[in-house]
Amino acid sequence: MTTSTPASAAAVDLGTPHVRWSVDRGVATCTIDRPDRRNAMTGAMYLAVRSAVGIMNASADVHALIITGTGDSFCPGGDLAGGGNDSEALRVAIAAFGNQITPYELIRRSAKPVVAAINGTCQGGGLLTAMVSDVVIASDRATFRVPEVIRGVADANFAAYLPAHIGVARARDLILTGRRFDAQEAFTLGVVSRIVPHDELLDAARAAAVELVRGAPEARRIMKRIINDRYGDVDSMALDASIRGPEAREGFTAFVEHRAPSWIPAGFEPDGRL
Repeated sequence: MTTSTPASAAAVDLGTPHVRWSVDRGVATCTIDRPDRRNAMTGAMYLAVRSAVGIMNASADVHALIITGTGDSFCPGGDLAGGGNDSEALRVAIAAFGNQITPYELIRRSAKPVVAAINGTCQGGGLLTAMVSDVVIASDRATFRVPEVIRGVADANFAAYLPAHIGVARARDLILTGRRFDAQEAFTLGVVSRIVPHDELLDAARAAAVELVRGAPEARRIMKRIINDRYGDVDSMALDASIRGPEAREGFTAFVEHRAPSWIPAGFEPDGRL
């Protein structure tokens, strides 16, 4: 039987048209929806995902949250190649607010469960969002990447989170090379917990949310706190300094200009951008 959701929980404006909120039988869905930029995140979009987590936890009528994307992309991270000055504006916003603008710690410490439904390209901030969710379900079409180092950014979130997920040797491989990997490798490595056929993704995400909600709330919170201790501390000061630094500026600019960054030694340059 379908139950109605009060208007207070259903009618939510997250502050940007590119992140949508909906509720179905007590499970909210936060949909990243900016197809013209393959769901690349602006500062307002990062804040919208933060808001979605907060609204879910404050609502008596919403018991879990699914985060997903539209089209062939979940989220490739921040918008480095948007129109106008979007890439510089994002760099400045992150430099000014650091981890306060991103949703990772809120998701990681959310009292209510969060499920990531990875429908396509998942990189950078999108991958961090997925990794700190309680259950990560990937479409068999999904692809993954940790591109921060090749953009000139020392992202302390990945340095803290990824080794705890998959081990130091595998984390070094993904972080230091920035190579792409598919859904099967992501599952084998332990980056995601489940793979499903693409057309079954949202049904599988809802089923996982229902499973999570059936757990005792206080027991779930205690177990999450213990699990979270495995991550260690995120060196936000190092990340903030890196974002403000010359390598990040060059990495962002090279991406926008479709060229190799200037730090690559002669003879090692790729064809086009990394």
